[in-house]
Amino acid sequence: MFSKEEAAQLRKEFWTSFGKSFPRKWLLYNTKIKGFTFKFVADKKKAMVCLDIEHTDEIANELLYDQMLSLKVLLETEIPEIIFNEAYELESGKIIRRIYVPLDDKFNIHNKNTWRNCYEFYMDVMPKFELFFYEYEDFINQAI
Repeated sequence: MFSKEEAAQLRKEFWTSFGKSFPRKWLLYNTKIKGFTFKFVADKKKAMVCLDIEHTDEIANELLYDQMLSLKVLLETEIPEIIFNEAYELESGKIIRRIYVPLDDKFNIHNKNTWRNCYEFYMDVMPKFELFFYEYEDFINQAI
């Protein structure tokens, strides 16, 4: 068991190590679509690559998610293991729309032996997400 400080230090080390091992500028929050962001997630139980739809306007949320659903078959062609969840509950209890790919292997951010596999997973999946976004950005933007 780790103290709060040790856990925070390990999280920081995880992300710093990822950035140094795989230096690259990621799209993440720079989609130019409000409430439409790509994220890397890593915690004690899971790792995943996500597209989160969290617009402050609920109608815009629904429209963006519906637009992505209309592209679902195309996205599944590029990333077969993708999951669409219109009511994903975050640890905070907040419900968002999330489209994501989970790392199938065991992962724990506190276990450095699992880090490399996670990094490789990120490097495999996120570029596919980004490429898909760039290809369909104009269409997605039409939703709102």
